[in-house]
Amino acid sequence: MGHYGEVAPVRSSGDGPGRARRAGRAVGRALHLPFTGTARGIRRATHAQGAGESGLAKLIELHAFNGAGDVMITVALASTVFFSVPTDEARGRVALYLAITMAPFTLLAPVIGPLLDRLPHGRRAAMAGAMLTRAVLALTMSGAVASGGLELYPAALGVLVASKAYGVVRSAVVPRLLPPTFSLVKANSRVTLAGLLATGAAAPVGALLHLVGPAWPLYGACAVFVAGTFAAFRLPHKVDEARGEARARLSTHEPHSRRPGLRTVSPSVLCGLCANAAMRGLSGFLIFFLAFLLREHPLSGQSAAVSLGIVGVAAGVGNACGTAVGAWLRARAPEAIVAAVLSLTLVVALLAALLFGGVMVALLGASAGFTQALAKLSLDAMIQRDVPEAVRTSAFARSETLLQMAWVLGGAIGIALPLNGVLGMGAAALLVGAGTAMAYRGVFVTLGHRPRTA
Repeated sequence: MGHYGEVAPVRSSGDGPGRARRAGRAVGRALHLPFTGTARGIRRATHAQGAGESGLAKLIELHAFNGAGDVMITVALASTVFFSVPTDEARGRVALYLAITMAPFTLLAPVIGPLLDRLPHGRRAAMAGAMLTRAVLALTMSGAVASGGLELYPAALGVLVASKAYGVVRSAVVPRLLPPTFSLVKANSRVTLAGLLATGAAAPVGALLHLVGPAWPLYGACAVFVAGTFAAFRLPHKVDEARGEARARLSTHEPHSRRPGLRTVSPSVLCGLCANAAMRGLSGFLIFFLAFLLREHPLSGQSAAVSLGIVGVAAGVGNACGTAVGAWLRARAPEAIVAAVLSLTLVVALLAALLFGGVMVALLGASAGFTQALAKLSLDAMIQRDVPEAVRTSAFARSETLLQMAWVLGGAIGIALPLNGVLGMGAAALLVGAGTAMAYRGVFVTLGHRPRTA
């Protein structure tokens, strides 16, 4: 009797902690499941259709780090250069930002591609170096972001150069990681979409960090880029292979050279590049022009920040939709796709000039984002189709450099133009019109070179 009486308390005292442990594990699983489930879902998406086996999935994840870190730096700089001062002073600060950072960048950008061409065996190290450089520069800027001093601008220039270097190497790496069932345009759309999603997720995080302090988005960017540095070295070793590669040229001024350039390979590629340059110029123009226009004249019933947010979200949604459609269309008739989407944006720009208002501005932002994404994916398809493999990676580097310079030029026009909505939309229509003309020229050139059937 005494024996049983002693056993009962021991058993009950053991059940209590056991139940507590089981309950704790259940709660832990419940809290952990959303994160692990999301991680598994992301991993399944990035590794689908052979992307995991080829190594493309690792590049997709690396590009997500790139997009998240860049947008956090953008949030920090925008709060310092743009939102913290009156409109007139903000225009002066942004003009100064363009002069100190973008102007030297236009001189450095043409050098980056050829320089990286000479380092084909160090692509992983180059991408890791671009990430680590931005991590260090983010910390450097954190001390000056609150005051907005001039020392902020050289560091911002360094961030731009490092970001450009990453973009050039990424374009060269994608063809090395293609799964057997992927076209280049589909692979690029996967990578680009990952960057867009990461940007959309990191932007509100950066805004919340800014509420803690102006330097905190830069601390967040530093952490993201450090993680990206390690992710770059996780890429497969084959991205450093460069057997049979050569450097491409954009002109034909070297008559004794046997090295093919974009113009000698396909005139349609040059037309597509010019059309894309017009759209990239439109992007830079709209970013700077609408930033100041909507700050001075917000959308009806909205604040300046909300007005900018509406247009920004519309452009982001349009860009994501263009990327998704590009993955679906793959590489079918890229010249016709470029001409069609630029024609659409031209019509929207003309309507925005004639019927200027908040709805038309947002619609133009969405249309420009959609067209820019789909036109760039189509240009990638043209380069893949018409440029020999030996110079294809270099051709991507050259095209990216020219497109970045077009964005800088468009941004400069947006800064210089008076804050008149009709005038601005008219300028936008002129930019798109020039690109549309080049796009249709590319279509006619392609039709003229197409072999006739009996």
